[in-house]
Amino acid sequence: MRTRNTALALAAGAALLVPAPLSASAFGQRSETNGNSAQVRQSSPPRPEASRASRTHAEGSVSAAALLAKAAGPCKQVSRGKYRTDDGAAENIPVCAKRGAVLWTADMDIDCDGRPSTACNRRTDPLFQDTTAFQESNGRQLSSEYLPYIVVPGASSRWNHTKHGITGGSVAAVIHRDKVLYAVVGDTGPTDLIGEASYAAAKSLGISPDPRKGGTAAGVTYLVFDGPKASPIENHRAAVTRGDALARQFLSQN
Repeated sequence: MRTRNTALALAAGAALLVPAPLSASAFGQRSETNGNSAQVRQSSPPRPEASRASRTHAEGSVSAAALLAKAAGPCKQVSRGKYRTDDGAAENIPVCAKRGAVLWTADMDIDCDGRPSTACNRRTDPLFQDTTAFQESNGRQLSSEYLPYIVVPGASSRWNHTKHGITGGSVAAVIHRDKVLYAVVGDTGPTDLIGEASYAAAKSLGISPDPRKGGTAAGVTYLVFDGPKASPIENHRAAVTRGDALARQFLSQN
């Protein structure tokens, strides 16, 4: 798991002792920092299309081996620098480009941010935030516990995902061992770190989703397509349908 900054950890611990008021920007853009602004609230029941992903381990018609074979080979680096997987780690992860997608291979840390739920709240995750960079079609924050999504680094001079047509709702094939999961881009993170996904994404891939000590140290490939987005962003079945079509297109183009 990512090593958290000591000052942030202490601040988060203090926040647990004194309930914080609800954020006035609960439906705004997520901050790039690991702040702590929200009081735990009971979330509404998960939607069937969102929760179904947490019970499956392989999706679509394209195998992990086929996608990895096309992703392999020389890296056409599009990031101006490389990323760390954890605070204090070496900067050794480039963002590369293939026809129709960008990709990177890194670890997976757990993003438990968004709409509070049983698994994701300030008690389960000291660095919990009640906002995500992108919201559902009805304006609510995304649910990390029920919606498979990935986190892209915040836009910077190192790499700006929007210049590659990637934003909220863009579809990614997340590959771990022999499993493929289709997820949406749902949040942004620090501008120097890469390799993070939601609680639901990790659970679907058989990775521990515990926000404190879960995740995996390596071996996850994130293949983010620059084609049409999943709509609405919160409908996982839309992501699977769109992702499977884009994955087949990726195989034919590369």
